Amino acid sequence: MMADVVEKDTMKNYHIASEKINPDISRYPYCIVWTPIPVLSWLLPFIGHMGICTSTGVIRDFAGPYFVSEDNMAFGRPTKYWMLDVSKVYASGSNAWDTAVHDASEEYKHRMHNLCCDNCHSHVAMALNLMRYENSTSWNMVNLCLLALIHGKHVSCAGFLKTWLPFLMLMGVILTVALALNLR
Repeated sequence: MMADVVEKDTMKNYHIASEKINPDISRYPYCIVWTPIPVLSWLLPFIGHMGICTSTGVIRDFAGPYFVSEDNMAFGRPTKYWMLDVSKVYASGSNAWDTAVHDASEEYKHRMHNLCCDNCHSHVAMALNLMRYENSTSWNMVNLCLLALIHGKHVSCAGFLKTWLPFLMLMGVILTVALALNLR
């Protein structure tokens, strides 16, 4: 009986948050957002820039050394989002979510950005670890990269094209050159 109540509350929270997602004004409550990084994402389209949103959908992203941006992602508007379930926050509720996003952002305002080791994915991982999302403190940039690839939804057809078209065009050029060289 109690499990049914929890499941109904979870579905209600998820439905309310999903109704508030609005790509036109870049609002993604309880979401991780992603956008491609020019050149790097053209070569490896699963690698990009990541941010985490507050309960009201405000985007926070570690955009560079000692700087956490608010609602102005370093590489443009999100092309993908991954909606998380606020009921999976250890302390429950939007206050715990927002506190973790705030605390992670404050910490990253004092950090040097490092593309390989301490980056935007690390900032998101810290927020998830602080809120103990899914009762875990093992979030990191590798599992976030993989899970965002699997669970992320494109915000629109244009978002899909911005993510994948440069990669597909580059692969087409490489294949064309390879075929031309093989025909000689």
